[in-house]
Amino acid sequence: MKVLVFGQTGQVARELVRRAPQGVTVIALGRDRADLADPGACAAVVAEAAVDAVINAAAWTAVDKAETEEPAATIVNGAAAAAMAAAAAARGLPFLHISTDYVFDGTGENPFTPDHPTAPLGAYGRSKLMGEAGVRAAAGRHLILRTSWVFSAHGANFVKTMLRLGRERDVLRVVADQVGGPTPAAAIADALFVAARGLCDGAPGGIHHFAGAPDASWADFAREIMAMAGLGCRVEGIPSSEYPTPAQRPLNSRLDCAGFETAFGMPRPDWRAGLQDVLTELGA
Repeated sequence: MKVLVFGQTGQVARELVRRAPQGVTVIALGRDRADLADPGACAAVVAEAAVDAVINAAAWTAVDKAETEEPAATIVNGAAAAAMAAAAAARGLPFLHISTDYVFDGTGENPFTPDHPTAPLGAYGRSKLMGEAGVRAAAGRHLILRTSWVFSAHGANFVKTMLRLGRERDVLRVVADQVGGPTPAAAIADALFVAARGLCDGAPGGIHHFAGAPDASWADFAREIMAMAGLGCRVEGIPSSEYPTPAQRPLNSRLDCAGFETAFGMPRPDWRAGLQDVLTELGA
């Protein structure tokens, strides 16, 4: 199976390249070959590629920056995804697209199901929701995989930030009223490969959720990072109101992932095991 991957340096894209199963060839495209700011060019790549499936692992992920640059974020997360999906549908290729918990409003304490009404709080969520709509409208074989709180040994993410600050400070104040499932990028990559194979073999797609377990707050996550890394930094939980950001974050990012496990046989990954792998890779 040959898989075309949009994205090359992002967390999930790098894991897709590293974790390709035997018999799977990954063609990963960076911005130099496929700039998501040019949806037409991305569609042209899909139209010409000799592959069996397409995975969009590239996105505008600067949540706060999207608040002041929403048109640009919408092109990358919305129009480009729609153009890729349409090109894949025209060729009968399965198209897999990564989305986010930010399409929900974060109310309540129950996990959001894939069919729960969406109501994004900010520009990033709106741009990702537009991408979802475009993928569905293409009407091809597709899978939209919503995930949350992605981390790995690559790029900028919460784990690496906490390690840096934990070495510099004795106490960290971390938000404790936002709850979700930290998700290893490696696990997302594995899930995408399984789903891509399934779609190639005729499995139904649609919208699915896939996030790490157990659910935790950012403060809980930070405490586990400090403990596993052997850092003495104490984590003090604070409300979101004491850590204002340009973009409002959902308080509830819990995702109901039962559908993905039923369809593809993959349970939610234990993020603590994934965290240990990342810390080992980072030498922490």
